[in-house]
Amino acid sequence: MKIVVAGTRGIPNIQGGVETHCEELYPRLVDLGCEVLLIRRSCYVSPSNQIESYKGIKLKDTYAPKQKGFEAFFHTFFAVFHAKKAKADILHIHAIGPSIMTPLARLLGLKVVVTHHGQDYIRQKWGKTAKFVLKTGEYLSAKYANALIVISEEINTVIKQKYKRFDANLIHNGVTIPVKSSETTYIQLLNLTPQKYIFTLGRLVKEKGFDGLIEAFTKISNKEYKLVIAGEADHPDLYSEDLKRLAKENGVVLPGFIKGEKLNELFSNAKLFVLPSFHEGLPISLLEAMSYGIDVLVSDILANLEVNLPHDYYFQCGNWDDLKNKIDCKLCKIEHIKYDLSKYNWNHIAEQTLAVYQRIMEDNSH
Repeated sequence: MKIVVAGTRGIPNIQGGVETHCEELYPRLVDLGCEVLLIRRSCYVSPSNQIESYKGIKLKDTYAPKQKGFEAFFHTFFAVFHAKKAKADILHIHAIGPSIMTPLARLLGLKVVVTHHGQDYIRQKWGKTAKFVLKTGEYLSAKYANALIVISEEINTVIKQKYKRFDANLIHNGVTIPVKSSETTYIQLLNLTPQKYIFTLGRLVKEKGFDGLIEAFTKISNKEYKLVIAGEADHPDLYSEDLKRLAKENGVVLPGFIKGEKLNELFSNAKLFVLPSFHEGLPISLLEAMSYGIDVLVSDILANLEVNLPHDYYFQCGNWDDLKNKIDCKLCKIEHIKYDLSKYNWNHIAEQTLAVYQRIMEDNSH
């Protein structure tokens, strides 16, 4: 079965939840017998990352201008024609923005699977035109995709209520249980002490709430702890520049976008992981923190509530005084936590995804 993948910036080692999702999912689908071609956006491919394959996945770089609101459109347009040329059995599009190309793909005779990763039009970074395009992409994927995958029950409810589509496949994001790092070389370079810092990561965009986290952090009672915010802005703007300035003024550590052993060290030695987001699909960063057995504190948005943590692991979204008070409580405790992550197993997720592909291939009515 030949699968062409579009909608992601690319893999490996490219920032983003969708990117992490694809980096974990598709090598497993290759192991299950699929032939996978993943289309990357050229503007995210660094000179050191110009490779033709990754863990059995064939990689194809296509032109995309690194310009917010345009890159996904151009990337997916070209990807549709690559899929047709490659005689793909299935085109798998990730995220609702790229899904605006679903009707074009269907007109070309392709079978299309769309994974809905979240209501991106809620995000504060988008203007009216971009939000219209994102909503249109969501509508067109719900109407025309041969199969729809949703990563959370919240998204499934949206699809049912708005578009009366009741056959979406709920397949969660996943996480790999790590081997914790015993090293501290990298965190020492950052002037950090094990178990003496609060950690978070994500793109430096407004809906992540990192400015509010810094505000709460500056008020905590125990001044021994540092705050580390890992990540970068895909498109630097006034918010990301102001955030960096605010971080510097308050002694917050900003290591930038990191992966691999450096990220392993930061997770392995953190006292607390905080996710203050206003919007998420199903946050892989939270699942990663849980896989390390770290104590976590997250905003009470529906996507985070769906993970079903104990009540005191949540704070009121946007209430920075509540966040400050709960950080104080968390830092006073010694937690030895084992989370149940059985439903977030990537091998099982790959098998579920393959079953969706197989159903489409067997269904000749579309």
